[in-house]
Amino acid sequence: MNDFSILPLTKALTIATSDSGGGAGIQADLKTFAALGVFGLSVISGVSAQNTLGVTGLECLSPEMVTLQLRAIFDDMGAQAIKIGLLGNAANTYATAKFLAELNPRPPIILDPVMVSASGHVFLDDEAISALKALYPLVTLLTPNIYEAEYLSGIKIKGPDDMHLAGETIMASGVENVLVKGGDAGGDQSDDLLLTPGESDWYIMKRIETKNNHGTGCTLSSAIAAILAQGKELKEAVEQAKLFVAGALDSSIDLGRGPGPLNHFFYYYFYEETDFSGPPDADFRADPSGRRQGGVTPNQKPKPKTKKPKTKTPNRKPPSGS
Repeated sequence: MNDFSILPLTKALTIATSDSGGGAGIQADLKTFAALGVFGLSVISGVSAQNTLGVTGLECLSPEMVTLQLRAIFDDMGAQAIKIGLLGNAANTYATAKFLAELNPRPPIILDPVMVSASGHVFLDDEAISALKALYPLVTLLTPNIYEAEYLSGIKIKGPDDMHLAGETIMASGVENVLVKGGDAGGDQSDDLLLTPGESDWYIMKRIETKNNHGTGCTLSSAIAAILAQGKELKEAVEQAKLFVAGALDSSIDLGRGPGPLNHFFYYYFYEETDFSGPPDADFRADPSGRRQGGVTPNQKPKPKTKKPKTKTPNRKPPSGS
């Protein structure tokens, strides 16, 4: 008989756009939920035509349909956490904000302010970007990358101090917590900064060298939502989510002619087209304690700890609670 786990039923909802290439958007979110042992629910705000080479089209559903999907879920099943991705336009953003504002109790909400695809396709116009502020008072965490943080804060980010200032500026706009992602900063590191009221925490990690990074931001935000749905605190959820993304990147997939997707199920199997030099570092699968550097200001950012990698078999079950 196959070995399997019996998990408590937790549910996470993604409100986002479909990606026909399967690497980002709703598809990446649902894969992430499943990989982390959470039942995934979805509200589709739009449909995109895209592959590894880029985005060729986007059509949004009506705000009435978005609201009907939300009502269908919360009239019946509910969710322990919500991830919001690309809503597509101002109308869908305001409709989502209106529904969530009336939701009581309201679960943790992660907002990934997707504006531009990695291939350079601009998803949101100025009106839609401005409409995101209607969600600010409702969300638990905002997860902008470097470029999104620059746009939302008006601050040019050239280093750690700027990441801190940009995050604080965004928080001043009414967001409770901000995770400024440093993956687009270049260099050997991929360090993220979590700002919470009165505190700052750096999450230090060596960059995973791969061209296949399509859907990284979607995966991180949905992983945080999934782990919050399981009852973890925010700082631990960010830590475990970042390690999950690292493992998925380290076993990413050569699919198509451009940047391929992550392997969200690296705990269970690899593909023949997997882009990695060996099984993922054991740190991606084991207890991540000690990886997060707490209470560190940008001008005191520590160097990452290095550990000797160990080989693990691909079918190892994920750690409990991650």
